[in-house]
Amino acid sequence: MLRHMSQSSRTPSGAFDPRSVLAGRAPGRTPVGFIVGIAATTACAIVALGIYAAQSIANGDGVAPFAIALPLALLPVPLIVAVVLWMDRLEPEPRANLVLAFGWGAGIAALTALIVNTADLEYITVPALGASTGQYVAATFGAPVVEETLKGSVLVGLLWRRRAEFDGPTDGVIYAAMVGLGFAMIENVGYYINALVTPEHGGIALLGYTFVLRGLLSPLLHPIFTSMTGLGAAYSAGRRHGARWAVALGLLAAIVLHATWNGLSLYGATGLAAGYAFMLCVLAALITVLVKDRSRVIALIRRYLPGYETTGLVTSDDIAMLADLQARAAARRWARTLGGSAGTTAGGLSASAAMSDYQLAATELALARDKADRGSVDSKDFTDRERELLTLMTVARNALARRLPADGPQTPPPWADSGTALTSGSA
Repeated sequence: MLRHMSQSSRTPSGAFDPRSVLAGRAPGRTPVGFIVGIAATTACAIVALGIYAAQSIANGDGVAPFAIALPLALLPVPLIVAVVLWMDRLEPEPRANLVLAFGWGAGIAALTALIVNTADLEYITVPALGASTGQYVAATFGAPVVEETLKGSVLVGLLWRRRAEFDGPTDGVIYAAMVGLGFAMIENVGYYINALVTPEHGGIALLGYTFVLRGLLSPLLHPIFTSMTGLGAAYSAGRRHGARWAVALGLLAAIVLHATWNGLSLYGATGLAAGYAFMLCVLAALITVLVKDRSRVIALIRRYLPGYETTGLVTSDDIAMLADLQARAAARRWARTLGGSAGTTAGGLSASAAMSDYQLAATELALARDKADRGSVDSKDFTDRERELLTLMTVARNALARRLPADGPQTPPPWADSGTALTSGSA
């Protein structure tokens, strides 16, 4: 990996921000738009939670139901987010975008849906159709349209402002999953409170039943629904002139899935069983899409990166490592060991970060070449992106090279079977 270096791949002078290169944004401070977005979504989430707490107090139940419901709603979220990030490990999305997507679901989408759905029940469907029929119509036909439109709007925003971040179906699903998880987290607070205070069969038993259904058996429902919009956004992003119909079709599919689940779940145990069976089929289809998309990215790495071997930044061994998730993890562990040989924990962490930067930059380079070949980006944009990514690969490579001992035995890279990868300290 570090054996040769061309004149065009020298380390840049001055400050260099790997995170901004990988995120495809200008280096420097955190964007003001991101700060404003996080502040707005956080404020909306607090207001939504405040409404649930105020309703509990106004109904004479005190704050206890809210105090019990909130931690239950939060409990499964870290594990599910970890699973989502694990699925995204080949070409991770910028953490700022993921945080914003989660915050949008938990804040703006959840609060607006709470207000609109409540108003629909109290002023339109129930007065017009009666309590039972009105609630069914609102849940089956009203809520899915409102909620999926609100959740999907942030995906449309990302498509508009950060189109380059959608490299394939996986990205659309990952962003949609984060939006859905944030939304479900806040929504579940209301469900858990209702379970605790329901006069008939309420209390801990109903709360436990509700938690099992919503917190354990169906935490991925909202991510599954919104993934349809995410797939539409990803398809649109891959077309140079866009494909707005794909976003609309994805949103329609999300609404239909959501409406189907809500409609079936109102038919008791039989309806729930049918709903779970249907959603498991949809989940299996999504997993198949993710697996096939990972294979696609790996194929692009093997197809395009050999063209950069002449730069000295990548070798055939490196390409084999980059095309295998287990080998990539082993390479980061090797880099951590290499950095730790300097005697500091920080050295190991920085070396591992450099290896991660190298892997991600190389992956992004293959994806950028694919977009250029398909005509979804123009030649100038690709040339600029290519130069940034090659520079990052150089910086990361040189950071690792500085960790190699000048004399004495070296720990060989685990992927360097032919000895053509990182075997020399020259940079």
